[in-house]
Amino acid sequence: MKNLFVGNMSFQTTEAELSALFKPFGQVTRVHLVMDRETGRARGFAFVEMPNDDEAAKAIAALDGKELGGRNLKVNEARPKAAGGGPRPGGGGGGGRGRERFSNEDYREATRQPREPRW
Repeated sequence: MKNLFVGNMSFQTTEAELSALFKPFGQVTRVHLVMDRETGRARGFAFVEMPNDDEAAKAIAALDGKELGGRNLKVNEARPKAAGGGPRPGGGGGGGRGRERFSNEDYREATRQPREPRW
């Protein structure tokens, strides 16, 4: 049983289209189109499950880089999700960056500018 990752997809690609694309290479057990929780729209990638490893390898070789819906697909064997579910290494993570560069002490001697009235 192989789980294949299909990336760089058009947002309009459907599960039926993906299934039809992979069928010539062997049996397709499942197609999972990943959707955005907030908007309900496709996120541009999917997972295709194939029971036969040889057929999955042939599908990867034939479909990686193939054009579908104006986009060149990226097809490879899916890797397990990193444990912890946090941000991926090297991928940002956001909020706490740079806090150590400035502290309140740097601004204690500075005089505050008067605010303009809001009305």
